[in-house]
Amino acid sequence: MFETVTPPEPDKIIRLMGMFAADTRTGKVDLGVGVYRSPEGKTPVMAAVKQAEERIWTAQDSKSYVGLRGDLGYLDAMRHLILGQSVPADRVAGAGTPGGTGAVRQVLETVHRLAPSATVWISDPTWPNHPAIIDHLGQKRQSYRYYDAATGGIDRTGMMADLARVGRGDLILLHGCCHNPTGADLLLDDWQEVAALCARTGAIPFVDMAYQGFGLGLEEDAAGVRLLAATLPEVLIAASCSKNFGLYRERVGAVLIVTTGKAAAEGVLAGMNRQNFAFPPDHGARVVQEILGDETLGALWRGELDGMRRTMEGNRRALAEALREETGSDRFGFLAAHRGMFSLIGATSTQVDRLREVHGIYLVGDGRMNVAGLTPDTIPRVAQALAEVLA
Repeated sequence: MFETVTPPEPDKIIRLMGMFAADTRTGKVDLGVGVYRSPEGKTPVMAAVKQAEERIWTAQDSKSYVGLRGDLGYLDAMRHLILGQSVPADRVAGAGTPGGTGAVRQVLETVHRLAPSATVWISDPTWPNHPAIIDHLGQKRQSYRYYDAATGGIDRTGMMADLARVGRGDLILLHGCCHNPTGADLLLDDWQEVAALCARTGAIPFVDMAYQGFGLGLEEDAAGVRLLAATLPEVLIAASCSKNFGLYRERVGAVLIVTTGKAAAEGVLAGMNRQNFAFPPDHGARVVQEILGDETLGALWRGELDGMRRTMEGNRRALAEALREETGSDRFGFLAAHRGMFSLIGATSTQVDRLREVHGIYLVGDGRMNVAGLTPDTIPRVAQALAEVLA
């Protein structure tokens, strides 16, 4: 069966991970793979997670199936975390998924089955797996202008001009916060403009919420999606706990649907889970539920999350300042204003290759940089290399 098959092109991030692992240089720096790293360069298990896992290990007496939509307590905790009091609980359907990627896939496949003619509008640029999943499903897609490389900000005029062409029932895929790969986030006024456009056109917002708490804070990062939920009849949400709980390998995700047809939506989500993977993973979801449902663990987790955000903010400021000193200009000042783990550094693929081959600094081919991969020790050297290669 496989003798004549041409293997697909490896995912560029997975390929980069392999190249980094094979590099024997001691001074190599990984700014490509999207994981948080502490100032010591480690990806730690959060203390709140460890304590929650210990409690679960002590108390749990069965590994039997929970339900096709996962644990309802976990889903309720995720609803409250993301949507707060913006919409009544009886308008929100939910289902657990294997990670945020699983949630994105479930939303897109559900829409494709229910509304096969719908077009999915994605930002230019966006996370590469967005168009990959859309294309795999055979959905129609269009791009809308988003990032202004000249300013390091958002092309708001271009974005709204492109989205003026959306049709009723089309999806507008939005990054809830910490836009990947640019780091340039919508302001609340922008979210209001998108809400008004959806109300006028009948388009449906689809929010990918992968980094809540990494931008300005848990509540601030959810302000946009909460505005949509409070304003519109239908909002689709794909959520991930990989980053803000550090549960990468546990694959903890959820689909939330704001709708007036909750029971029907829950039935559809349960059916989609059954067909794709049956029961969603429970361990990581149970950890999240334990943390969010306990005042002491919740406070510990919020403190750790705040510390992670401050580390990334500090890395941004330090790198922008180091680049200012190296270049004698404020060309890279936008880095300090971006949010979350990622920014586009403005490098060509040739320059990215040179950074890797000459300096041992690993970026994704489009110049996406994970600022969480920086440490106080590596920032001066990274700034020097960037200034030299991007001159």
